Amino acid sequence: MVLAEIETVLLDEARVQVGVAELARRISEDYQGRDLLLVGVLKGAVVFMADLSRALTVPHEVDFIATSSYGSATETSGVVRLLKDLDREIEGRHVVLVEDIVDSGLTLDYLLATLRPRRPASLEVCALLQKPDELRVEVPVRYKAFDIPSVFVVGYGLDYAERYRNLPYVGTLRREVYERSGGG
Repeated sequence: MVLAEIETVLLDEARVQVGVAELARRISEDYQGRDLLLVGVLKGAVVFMADLSRALTVPHEVDFIATSSYGSATETSGVVRLLKDLDREIEGRHVVLVEDIVDSGLTLDYLLATLRPRRPASLEVCALLQKPDELRVEVPVRYKAFDIPSVFVVGYGLDYAERYRNLPYVGTLRREVYERSGGG
């Protein structure tokens, strides 16, 4: 079901699931026999991380961290704030940071700088989406499913003003949706 507010579907549900399965296969191979901790970046990565976690074939734990850089706008503010820290220690653990999307790289850069001093055994990034043309800082993304163009996307965990996260695909909103609500 494509909502009337969606202009285009960039990645349909089947394609998203193939991408998630491939990431899970690669991570499972790389972390066989290791103490794996998935750290999801709230709120956007929840849907992606749930599917990724179920598709992994290696034992792992999950934790969450939350930042803010968007509010209800369609472009990052450039200022990243930590809203929720991890519930467990990561020293000596193999950590995979799970992100929904990497656009400017500022949030990811902030998170890596926050987590590295905690001395994990390894720290890698897994992202569903990346906008290569939007990067303001270089960030290491070891596991990535899709590169997408520089457009604002919703669905599969990504939101606009806390809506559209539940869509099983990734799409773009019609401009009038965020213009009428003052977000763009």
